Amino acid sequence: MSAINPADASDVLSKYRVEQEQGTKGSSELGKNEFMELMIAQLKNQNPLEPQENGEFISQLAQFSSLEEMQGLSGSVDDVASQFRSTQALQASAMVGRTVLAPSSVGILGAEGEISGNVEVPNSTGSLRISIENQAGERVRQIDMGAQQAGVTGFSWDGKDGNGNSLPPGPYKVVAEASTPDGPEQLGTMLSANVDSVSLGKGGNITLNLAGMGSIALSDVEQVN
Repeated sequence: MSAINPADASDVLSKYRVEQEQGTKGSSELGKNEFMELMIAQLKNQNPLEPQENGEFISQLAQFSSLEEMQGLSGSVDDVASQFRSTQALQASAMVGRTVLAPSSVGILGAEGEISGNVEVPNSTGSLRISIENQAGERVRQIDMGAQQAGVTGFSWDGKDGNGNSLPPGPYKVVAEASTPDGPEQLGTMLSANVDSVSLGKGGNITLNLAGMGSIALSDVEQVN
């Protein structure tokens, strides 16, 4: 069987170590150039009476081809990832000033005098009730939604109390309760909020900063208006 000359192999590896020490290589593994040099040295020093078999030579060429393809693929993946992050940043910046629907139990009553959102009803209920509470924990309005089937149910509050008086702008807690055979069950709510700004974190993670509601991940947004 063929064998590479130890001296030639040593020269190639020594050259690789020097390049590593000088910082000319970006990887701790043999690159395609070193791989090719080792293969050529092996061919030059093979025993003429026992030449390298075609199958073995083809196998080495396949290894070299795979190495080159992997290095090229790595560069392509990096390019695609960079373009994807740039696209995400552009899409996120376009959301500033928009209204989104996000999981929250606190809504902001603004100048338009309305808080709207959705309730996820897991099972059919004979009575769905939406309660609005002020910052002191006092219930200022109750909205009876009646019987509801399983699914998403929309609701809105006009910013007025039970007597028709307009309440001041600010944060209000929204509590959704459904009647069940075991008693009232509190359900999660998704409320509308304005996007004040967008933050792009490491790894391309996008965070939306919502007016009066804090920050949420873009992936948590249910709807964009």
